[in-house]
Amino acid sequence: MAWNEPGGGNNSRDPWGGGNQGPPDLDEALKKLQQRFGGLFGGSKGGGGGGASSSLFIVLIIGAAVVWGLMGLYQIDEQERAVVLRFGKYNSTVQPGLHWNPPGIDEVIRVNTTKVRAASFREIMLTQDENIVEVRMSVQYVIDDVKNYVLQVREPENSLQQAAKSALRHVVGGMTMDLVLTEGRTRIATEVDERLQNYLNSYTTGILLSAVNVDDSKPPSQVQAAFDDVIKAREDEERVKNEAQSYANGIVPEARGQAQRQIEEASAYREQVIANAEGEADRFNNLLEEYRKAPEVTRERLYLDAVQNVLTNTSKIMVDVEGGNNVMYLPLDKLGSGTTTTRRSAPLDINTSNIRELTDAVTEQLRRDAAAQQARRGGR
Repeated sequence: MAWNEPGGGNNSRDPWGGGNQGPPDLDEALKKLQQRFGGLFGGSKGGGGGGASSSLFIVLIIGAAVVWGLMGLYQIDEQERAVVLRFGKYNSTVQPGLHWNPPGIDEVIRVNTTKVRAASFREIMLTQDENIVEVRMSVQYVIDDVKNYVLQVREPENSLQQAAKSALRHVVGGMTMDLVLTEGRTRIATEVDERLQNYLNSYTTGILLSAVNVDDSKPPSQVQAAFDDVIKAREDEERVKNEAQSYANGIVPEARGQAQRQIEEASAYREQVIANAEGEADRFNNLLEEYRKAPEVTRERLYLDAVQNVLTNTSKIMVDVEGGNNVMYLPLDKLGSGTTTTRRSAPLDINTSNIRELTDAVTEQLRRDAAAQQARRGGR
């Protein structure tokens, strides 16, 4: 009969050492396992107490090994990098992801390489012209080299502060106070950025500058009032200069315009005088030719023109009568005024043609009177 058939009474064929036909006893199996492990470590198979203690020790060892292995697992984020030190010595730089390192043997130092850090400080220093200024500056930076940041410098932030102050003093010491307090801030920030980055690279700090800003620059508070007075005086000086320049810009072009106008008027007058002189000369030459042709006629014509020009501007006329010894005087101004008073609606228009007509009429009347008088004398 087979060992596992029902009714079999031979217990020596039972592989579990018992006559129970059910499933194997868990306690019995655990004891056998403990005995086997106990034999590996020199324990007695027959001693029940020693085998139990050895088995518990093995279980503890296995559990501790599992816990130790699980403690070595860690996760590095995308914005982080890690430096692994094995027995205190640099081993490797770990990139983002899941990693394992033996705990107690390796030390993992995490560093955020994408976070923008900031440091600010205030310094009082001398300028090139031996004036005291107070400058407040801020520096923004990131971690560029994790290994250098962790291992090369003991306190990277403190080194950054000291290097920034040194660079700022060097740059401000080469400028004047006016430049530092006014438009020189951008120049200061640029030069400090370049010089400070060179310092950090030579110190192998692993720091990369993002921005350097000069937040404020002013004189010390002890001399602020005096400095404000100086600034106000300079502003007044600039204002007066601007007003003077504005006045000059307005008066100089006007003076230049007047000078140019006078020059143009003088040039026009010169041209006019020259043209009149040339015209008179041509007229004289023409009259000379006519005079040579008919001297008497030309002489009389010139005389009449001259008399006409003279008498045109006067209100009194002298009339010479042929054959008589008397000169007739005609007060045209009185005649005009009398006519005007009597006939207000029709004012007298005295011009050259009217004078000439009046003169001719008076002359003709005088001739008739003289002829009549001579006729009477001849009749006698």
